[in-house]
Amino acid sequence: MARIAVTDGMAPEAVAVLEKAGHEVVLGFIQSEDLLAGALKDFDAIIVRSATKLTSEVIEVSAGISIIGRAGVGVDNIDLEAAGKAGIMVVNAPNSSTQSVVELTIGHLISSLRHVARADRGLRNNLWEKKQLKGTELSGKCLGLIGFGRIAQGVASVAKTMGMEIHTYDPYLPPKVAKAQGAYLHKKVDSLFKTCTHISIHCNLSDETHHLVNSDRMKMMPGKKGGIVCGNHIVNCARGGIVDEDALLTALEDGTISSAALDVFEVEPLPENYPLLQHENFHGTPHIGAATMEAQQRVGIEIANAIITGLTGEQPSTIVNRQYL
Repeated sequence: MARIAVTDGMAPEAVAVLEKAGHEVVLGFIQSEDLLAGALKDFDAIIVRSATKLTSEVIEVSAGISIIGRAGVGVDNIDLEAAGKAGIMVVNAPNSSTQSVVELTIGHLISSLRHVARADRGLRNNLWEKKQLKGTELSGKCLGLIGFGRIAQGVASVAKTMGMEIHTYDPYLPPKVAKAQGAYLHKKVDSLFKTCTHISIHCNLSDETHHLVNSDRMKMMPGKKGGIVCGNHIVNCARGGIVDEDALLTALEDGTISSAALDVFEVEPLPENYPLLQHENFHGTPHIGAATMEAQQRVGIEIANAIITGLTGEQPSTIVNRQYL
């Protein structure tokens, strides 16, 4: 029997999977200072989402841990190299939240173009802004997807049914994958920005992608397609820090960007008086891409099964730090 810490919540069905396999599950958030003091030393495994940060210092004082589970896709809150050097497998759940993030991305796109959030705020303040809220359609516009993994391909599939032209930049993508999905693969990210009026982010945060969406690139966007001045629009439901938020605010203020919607931010939770929230053409959500009942159940069960496999001494298929082990 293993002792498993679950620090950022987990669906009851997933907890039941672990318990049925004979393991003890301890639910509850652990503060960073307690993690650094060795709070995990009596555990065999830990399952986290994005709130718990497993730094090299935390891993160093967590000698009992043999496997770390990330209930989701991104693993930037876990030091993969430090875990590998300590002999700890890190596994994630890459498939379970795909549909939920696809739907939220499309929702943000539509909300931006049709001013849904601004219109609602106006109505709540007794404003009837019908004449000021003329929007544009997705149909006929160029959607640029930065990264073309499962989620981006799902977004592309929905966007194509709405009449959008699909473009992508992904330096790690075989060209045949883009071709099979009916997407034009750009060799340079600047080419994507020069072509697309709508940009959606679907890559990991890394040194390479930090502030990839910056002032210079936003100024490259064309703002019109097929004779229609549709403006330029940014959506990010991937990772905070890929969009330079200060540059985004400036671009909204000077009209370079017509609308922006973020589900993820460089600093979470947001600080008080966060400037973007004051702009009428910005709307956001608090990192809820995977926050559906269906996704939570799927992701929990997927990571629970990976943990069970890892604790038996086998290697789960979703190990993300294999190169460091």
